[in-house]
Amino acid sequence: MSESPLPAELNRNRFPTLFEVLSRKTVAPLDLFSFYIYMRDQQRSVDYLDFWLDVSQHLQLCRLYVRRLHRSVIEDTPEMEKNSKRSSYILDNAGEGPSGEKGNVSDQRLSAFLRSDHGSRQHSPQNSHGSNHSNPSTPGRERPPRASFMTLDTNSPGDSSSPGQNSSDAVPRREDLRASAEKILYTYLLPGSEREIIIPQSILHDVQEAIEGPDQRSDPELFDAAKDYVFQAMERDAFPGFLQSKGLGNLVPQSMMIRLIIGLISFFGAAWTAFILIFLDKSRATRCWLLLPFTVAIYFIFTHQYMLDPILALLGYSEYTLMDFNRIREPFVRKTLNARSLTLLALFLLVDAAVCSLFIFVPGKRL
Repeated sequence: MSESPLPAELNRNRFPTLFEVLSRKTVAPLDLFSFYIYMRDQQRSVDYLDFWLDVSQHLQLCRLYVRRLHRSVIEDTPEMEKNSKRSSYILDNAGEGPSGEKGNVSDQRLSAFLRSDHGSRQHSPQNSHGSNHSNPSTPGRERPPRASFMTLDTNSPGDSSSPGQNSSDAVPRREDLRASAEKILYTYLLPGSEREIIIPQSILHDVQEAIEGPDQRSDPELFDAAKDYVFQAMERDAFPGFLQSKGLGNLVPQSMMIRLIIGLISFFGAAWTAFILIFLDKSRATRCWLLLPFTVAIYFIFTHQYMLDPILALLGYSEYTLMDFNRIREPFVRKTLNARSLTLLALFLLVDAAVCSLFIFVPGKRL
């Protein structure tokens, strides 16, 4: 129960930002997994999120390459030269800043180092350890694509086959960086690509020229403009709806539609039955049975209107997908939903009591 993000989140008396969600600094129901489901099922633009995640992974691959390159240079450098300018330069350009943070100096130095040919040809991790060339497990240009984010999160907790663990054991080559950059370009950016996203033509031209041009760049900085554009698009078009859906409610659209249908059918059935009992001049005790259908109808209509099931929220649950409920772990969201649930329950009881009283206590008249 002692999750590492929770102590930091307890001090945040607000909804998280999009960058905090993408950086996995949030917990359910405002975690990255929930945002992925929202982008896939409701926003229908999960390709934008996948592009952002793939570019972030490309940055991690570049960091791993430079880190291993630095290690190989240190191992190949005589003891007296370990403090040389060359070693210091590579060490300073190792790029240890947080992924995706705008204006990160370390990431800029990482890109500057990868753009230079200084040391990248002779001192790759494979060249420093010749035995790795003959190792069939060493990843080459045919590296498998990044595992699906949904697949990773839906695996069993004991599954250890995650990209983060594999990347720590693998030794990337310069060719891997270029293959990763080309994969992003050909998968997301070029017109007619498999999962094309819409970005300004000027940004697309710059990225394509940087990768396919004479420089043949593979540093992560070449995707900065496209990544910032996608981030701003998600922040403007998708994230407000995500906060409203998961931060102020706990139901998915399919569940809301089912509740609306059940609520309307129950309401019309209850009203039809009420008029029959009134015009048959049935006793008020008999008409008290109208409480059941009217209560169900009004409750489901209210939950659809406010995108919130107050009973589930007070129990601490939120709906990920249809009939799939998970615990609410974000403290500010739970506090907000509890307050909204109590208000909604009070309003529901008031309306339910008024409607039931109207049909129960109205004088009957037999036709």
